[in-house]
Amino acid sequence: MGNQRLGFHWGLIFVLGLAVQCNAGVTSTYRRRLEASADMPLDADVFQLFDDDNPDIPQQIHITQGDYDGSAVIVSWITQNDVATSTVHYGTLSYRQHSAQGNVTQYKYSNYTSGYIHHCTLMDLEFNSTYGGTISANGSVRTFSFTTPPEPGPDVPYTFGIIGDLGQTFDSNSTLTHYNANPNAAALLYVGDFSYADNYPNHDNVRWDTWGRFIESSTAYQPWIWTFGNHELDFAPEIGESIPFKPVSYRYQTPYSASGSTEQYYYSVRRASAHIIVLASYSSYGEQNSDSLADCSHACAMHRVSNIAYNITNANCSPVSDNNAPVYITVGDGGNAEGLSTEMTQPQPSYSAFREASFGHGIFDIKNKTHALFEWHRNQDGDNVVADSLWLTNRYFNPTKDS
Repeated sequence: MGNQRLGFHWGLIFVLGLAVQCNAGVTSTYRRRLEASADMPLDADVFQLFDDDNPDIPQQIHITQGDYDGSAVIVSWITQNDVATSTVHYGTLSYRQHSAQGNVTQYKYSNYTSGYIHHCTLMDLEFNSTYGGTISANGSVRTFSFTTPPEPGPDVPYTFGIIGDLGQTFDSNSTLTHYNANPNAAALLYVGDFSYADNYPNHDNVRWDTWGRFIESSTAYQPWIWTFGNHELDFAPEIGESIPFKPVSYRYQTPYSASGSTEQYYYSVRRASAHIIVLASYSSYGEQNSDSLADCSHACAMHRVSNIAYNITNANCSPVSDNNAPVYITVGDGGNAEGLSTEMTQPQPSYSAFREASFGHGIFDIKNKTHALFEWHRNQDGDNVVADSLWLTNRYFNPTKDS
């Protein structure tokens, strides 16, 4: 993960949230239907190719950070047929100002064979600059664009979106539509559970393709920084699939090696004033960081708490006040087919500030080196309506005790 000093940056521990979102003493009166949302049918408009008359056209374009400091991106896409090149043309002035050559791969899973998966890293990009690019395949051309972050520094404003457990239901579509209508976020922290293809017989990987086309309305225009969750395991020896994370590892690249990691789902990156540590529950870890993983997996609060005494056998999992602990925001409300977690601990614990079962997305807005604002947007509200919010302070630059 590198020997980087974290004190000068906002530290964001980015993990898959498997618990209900918490925020000190309020259970929301808002109620939505309790039924699990249905997946959209395969002929839904959001699943269709960019050009239905041209099956060779590049599809499922997605962008993620490509290095440690934010001066590179990985651009990925899929073609149905083998093409001679994985070249990307890109630039700040014109699409053909620069070019980069990527690589292509393919995988089989049960009775499914993927399209040709292309990954191309664009390096040495200028900070705080907007780039456009083109991808071609057999005469078909697609465009994409993205804006690089400002150069890393302690007092650099930057805004992230936060979504987890999106899936591809009708509620998922509402979440992504609301997020795309929010103009503030410059990059998205995606906290795991992608397509939910594992809910289908033989983990039907066609649902990986539909999900890739569904999210393209965002992923072709801003970086999504990923971690993997339990629905990406796709470990199914009963159908001859014994390699964990096979589909997601082929499709969704991460810059793990840039931070010295050996695993695709355990890495760190810097982006503007944030140092983002990406952890998945399935990452290998040693004694030196086991406490951090325990905190990330089990703490559920929007004020400073710690449950460092917890281990798998003692059941001592109630957080206690600890002003030196991180702030935990548990997110898993993107819209997936499993529905909402509505069974909450009663009475409401003293460490729980706010809780509500509904779908939506989050915005984490770093204002400066001392203050950041977290906002949560409910799908059933208007595009720019804030359902809940919380101001956070950087303990390094603003060492005051939280109220």
